Amino acid sequence: MAQVEGYKNGRINIILHENTQQPGKELRVKKQRHSPLEMIDKEFASFVGLEELKTSIKEIYASILINEKRKEQGLKSSKQVLHMLFKGNPGTGKTTVARKLAKLYHDMNVLSKGQFIEAERADLVGEYIGQTAQKTRAVIQKAMGGILFIDEAYSLSRGGEKDFGKEAIDLLVKHMEDGREDMVLILAGYPREMDRFLSMNPGLESRFPFILDFDDYSVDELLNIGNRMLGERQYQLSKSAEWKLRNHLARKLREETFNFSNARYVRNIIEKAIRMQAVRLLTSEQIISKDLIVLTEEDLLLE
Repeated sequence: MAQVEGYKNGRINIILHENTQQPGKELRVKKQRHSPLEMIDKEFASFVGLEELKTSIKEIYASILINEKRKEQGLKSSKQVLHMLFKGNPGTGKTTVARKLAKLYHDMNVLSKGQFIEAERADLVGEYIGQTAQKTRAVIQKAMGGILFIDEAYSLSRGGEKDFGKEAIDLLVKHMEDGREDMVLILAGYPREMDRFLSMNPGLESRFPFILDFDDYSVDELLNIGNRMLGERQYQLSKSAEWKLRNHLARKLREETFNFSNARYVRNIIEKAIRMQAVRLLTSEQIISKDLIVLTEEDLLLE
């Protein structure tokens, strides 16, 4: 039998009690130490926030390990259904996380290939009878062994009752069951639109055991993301520029209550600032190494 002793500091301690089936002999006990949860922490170390997601992935991996131990002991085991719904505004990391999960699930031996297939309405829905089934099945076949990610999934229901989008949804639902052993379907989109989409398709939500909300980032988180983006490019903000950006983001978050583009918005600001710095430096009489690194308040053109 397998018994989970618990996990601490990212480690799972598993005790195996093996019955030797020989009279007069005591049970042999083997203790194995695993550190898979540390791997998950490492994989998602560059992601700001997303604690709910990280917790869910750790639960999934722990269950996979325990199922393997159950199999070794001749106990029943079952593969988990891992289909997911991602709800969040633009720039909250939905696509990036889905792409990361494809690789991670392959490393975990959950998926046989680990490819990431991104599809939209035009890839699934045809214009005449029979075309939708053909297109949708082709995309599903391409995704077998990996993750099929459909962003703005609610667009499949936009055409009304006579639209072929409903046929695509029905086919996806069928293959969610048929291919659940070696394919993960992730539907993603803005929160309000996704809630409306699910209400129009009764029974669909219950097929997704993992429903994750990608919340808008706070000012501190957006600054953290911005500084990471700058660090990757070997730039940094001056103190005055950082304060200017902080105040701007705080005001923007107060004003933008719907579909704020989060990290994408910060990335656009940074890329614009880098271009403005380049123009500024070209007009300078002398350029030192620090000038090539630091973005000043003057470089930040904020509305």
